[in-house]
Amino acid sequence: MKGLISAILLTASASAMAADVTPADLEKAVAQDWSTYLAPLYDHFHRNPELSAVEVNTAARMAKELRAVKGMEVTEKVGGTGVVGVLKNGPGPVILLRADMDGLPVEEKSGLANASKVRQKDRSGVEQPVMHACGHDTHITGLVATARQLAALKDKWSGTVIFVAQPAEEIVGGAKKMMADNLYQRFGKPDYAIGWHVASALPTGTIGLAEGVTYSAADTVDIVVPGIGAHGASPQSGKDPIFIASDIVQSLQGFIGREIAPLKPAVITVGAFHAGSKHNIISDKAELSVTVRADDLETRNKLIDGIKRISVQTGRKWGLPEDKLPIVTVREDERAIPNINDTELTRRLHALYAKAYGDKIFTTVTRDSMGAEDFPYLVGPGVKGVYYNVGGTPQAALDAAKAGGPPVPSHHSPLFKVDGEAAVKLGAQTMTLAVLDLAAKPGS
Repeated sequence: MKGLISAILLTASASAMAADVTPADLEKAVAQDWSTYLAPLYDHFHRNPELSAVEVNTAARMAKELRAVKGMEVTEKVGGTGVVGVLKNGPGPVILLRADMDGLPVEEKSGLANASKVRQKDRSGVEQPVMHACGHDTHITGLVATARQLAALKDKWSGTVIFVAQPAEEIVGGAKKMMADNLYQRFGKPDYAIGWHVASALPTGTIGLAEGVTYSAADTVDIVVPGIGAHGASPQSGKDPIFIASDIVQSLQGFIGREIAPLKPAVITVGAFHAGSKHNIISDKAELSVTVRADDLETRNKLIDGIKRISVQTGRKWGLPEDKLPIVTVREDERAIPNINDTELTRRLHALYAKAYGDKIFTTVTRDSMGAEDFPYLVGPGVKGVYYNVGGTPQAALDAAKAGGPPVPSHHSPLFKVDGEAAVKLGAQTMTLAVLDLAAKPGS
């Protein structure tokens, strides 16, 4: 810890934006911590990913790392495998900082020297390959880095920081379970909640910070279409669930185009269609796996209602009896709500980072998809929340991809890789600066 403190040179003129610790000071301190401590920690996390809701070893390591921070009070098994560290430092605002811990059931083919070779049983007991294919290893390493810096700078801020190592983001369940386990009641209701996600599509050294909706609402929907089995040569003797389910798939896209307002973002994607067993058999069941996305809850509810209505009406149209109509199930435990960045906090952080780094720190984030996040479940009523992106790919690699060179692997790809060092450093710096600004000690 003394090494961290000595790395920060408090010689700059007083600055209200970050309790007179300059960005250069902080950059130097984080860089030193990376070279002496954080790099092997990140390597460990990347080599040893764990699946959603079974992040037992990752949680234990996060608890160990947070306990090593002087003054940190750590609680394990919050909402399952969640870990919460509380760093109290006098009166002032309560600030929640969040990082997600889980990996994905993907076999890593990144070619990295520290590529994961892990296999693990998921929560259903099925053995899967595991990879940090979404960069959560950078998030948890960055959270540890932030905790270490804030502990070294306790004379520059006043308040309470809650460090949340959250499980099960990939199945959109971890944040809700931590809240259901009385996160606020046990550790304090935050005034602010902040998180970040590495983005392979953004250049290293930049962040994407935007007001309003940055992630969509998401629902996982299962549709079971019963049929009446028959010989394939005698279709009139049965009710073909493949034909009926195919009509449902087509009708859902018509529903999006004809019943949802053009300026209301909405997606219904049928990601899986399972039915049948043999060429000449009309099966007795078809199953559809559907993801639903919207940017507001009114549109989300309309989409869910439409899926139910169209599924049942299509079954009736093709003569299914009332006791064999399609069954639509919405998985409430996998539901995500939109992430809506608080305008006031977003503008405050934008001004903070612009003053610290100049406008070069910002990159334009074009929303060309409707990805989802469960971070907003941690942002309760009256809490100001911001979730931003940190660039993960060198600009040269992005430029080469645009020029026809090797494409930059997307998140969830077995080829996924980011510049972990750059992401951890900038993520930790920006998060630390946010706390120093929001909880600046008067007169420091």
